[in-house]
Amino acid sequence: MVLNNIEKLLEKYENGETTLQEEQVLKNYFLQGTVAPHLEVYKPMFTYFMVNQQEQFTKDVPLKTTRKFNYKWISVAAVAVLMLGVYFKMASTNNLGTIKDPEMAFKEVSKSLEMISKSLNKGTATVGYLNEIDKGTATLGYLNEIENTTQIIFKSNN
Repeated sequence: MVLNNIEKLLEKYENGETTLQEEQVLKNYFLQGTVAPHLEVYKPMFTYFMVNQQEQFTKDVPLKTTRKFNYKWISVAAVAVLMLGVYFKMASTNNLGTIKDPEMAFKEVSKSLEMISKSLNKGTATVGYLNEIDKGTATLGYLNEIENTTQIIFKSNN
């Protein structure tokens, strides 16, 4: 009867339907010296559970975490500060185009405009071949007139 009861409890245990008291009955059965031969395969499992239950953790658990200082962030911050310093230094020293003497300002503007004019003239000189293309298209207009006259001739012959 006891063996029949143990087999039923094992079946419930494998299905996950046992209570804590039923599991304790199984542990007690498999920890005793005599176990039915067809149930010997379960003995190491329940022995492991019992031994594992008695284990204790003996090491100290640190409650404070030690902080490691990350030197990578210092280098990133240093580069950022350096870049900001260079940017503000350049922004403060560059006074772009501030000339207090009106005659000097006029001369500088005239020089700049003359330089721009020369560049534009070079650009228009290289685009001069477009005029030749316009002449070529004008001669194509004569071809249209010839085509019209040939059409008139052929229509009158039909």
